[in-house]
Amino acid sequence: MIIDTHVHIGGETVGFNMSEKMVINAMEKYHVDFSIVSNGDAGEVDHQQKLLPRELHTSQEDALMRTIRFARKHPGKVGAAPWVKPLTQGLTKELEEMIYANRDIICAIKLHPFHSHVAPTDPLVLPYIELAEKLEIPVVSHTGNSEDDDPQKLYEVARMFPKVSFVMVHMGLGTDNKKALDLLGKADNLYGDTAWVPMSTTLEAIERYGSKRIMFGSDMPIDGEDTYLHNPKGDRSLYQDYFHVLPGLISSEAYEDLMYRNAMDVFQLERLTGQ
Repeated sequence: MIIDTHVHIGGETVGFNMSEKMVINAMEKYHVDFSIVSNGDAGEVDHQQKLLPRELHTSQEDALMRTIRFARKHPGKVGAAPWVKPLTQGLTKELEEMIYANRDIICAIKLHPFHSHVAPTDPLVLPYIELAEKLEIPVVSHTGNSEDDDPQKLYEVARMFPKVSFVMVHMGLGTDNKKALDLLGKADNLYGDTAWVPMSTTLEAIERYGSKRIMFGSDMPIDGEDTYLHNPKGDRSLYQDYFHVLPGLISSEAYEDLMYRNAMDVFQLERLTGQ
């Protein structure tokens, strides 16, 4: 079984093209059983950290509704993670009501400190984390190499909310992953995902902490329908290592933890996957 904990739709306003059709086609082609999906339409700033023009903004409520419709259309295959907008909206009553009304398919709260230009420790973000605590669902957050998305910030908020599970998406995108790896050992409620993370980093995480602290995620279909296979230039994807090389390097139990069991536990997916 394979669960991809890091999948997207939308994102056109920040330069991506990730459709529902791409997601479903890729899942079928590469034998992915379940995907946790967030909607990049809720991005707030562009790649230069400049606020998007008003006409390009999609509300976090509209972005979530698109994700909910997608998940409802594919029961047992797709779960939803609301991508939130702390900079320009904050936690609204409407969003909270939508999450409660669709709790059966809501798997996590999605933060993107880079495309919101707001760190997880900022007071603008904390109401979303408090909601996750009430709902007993995880918070997944992009981590990278800027001030807002530094893995250290997610570690700090994880210490503030010990009852909430936090996932360091990318383990520090654009870095050597060393800081994120060290932080995994400092908070029991902090996890990593494998999105654009070299297999060597994942092997080190398993060697240092066991097989329960990191889970498979891909950012699919950011490189198109064949993100799992190659990039748009045809260069081999590192996910091929996860599919075809890693099983020969770790125990079958550790591999199953990475590819689906940890996700089942952290995101409470039994009710959605039927497993």
